[in-house]
Amino acid sequence: VNIHENTYIDAIGGISIGDDVSVAHACSLLSFDHAWTNDDVAIKYNDLVLKEVVLSSDVWIGCGVRILAGANILSRSVVAAGAVVTEGTYPSGVYGGVPAKFLKGI
Repeated sequence: VNIHENTYIDAIGGISIGDDVSVAHACSLLSFDHAWTNDDVAIKYNDLVLKEVVLSSDVWIGCGVRILAGANILSRSVVAAGAVVTEGTYPSGVYGGVPAKFLKGI
């Protein structure tokens, strides 16, 4: 596993990283979100919602990618630079954009 500099990892909700994974510089892996259900306090003081992030084996994350809580990137996948990966399962393939969408198979 390679995790390059200036990558932020917040694993409060759990992060699983398989073998042969490369995370380029300046990425963010976030395993939590904020609820906004309590109107009596600011959103930032609402409860945290914890959701595991999974990077299966043989995944390549390009520079500046944001991976949000609940994302499950399956083996043999590439996420293009600058993409934002939201909650959900991402089968083998190339993904890019904001939010990340399937671009092509490998």
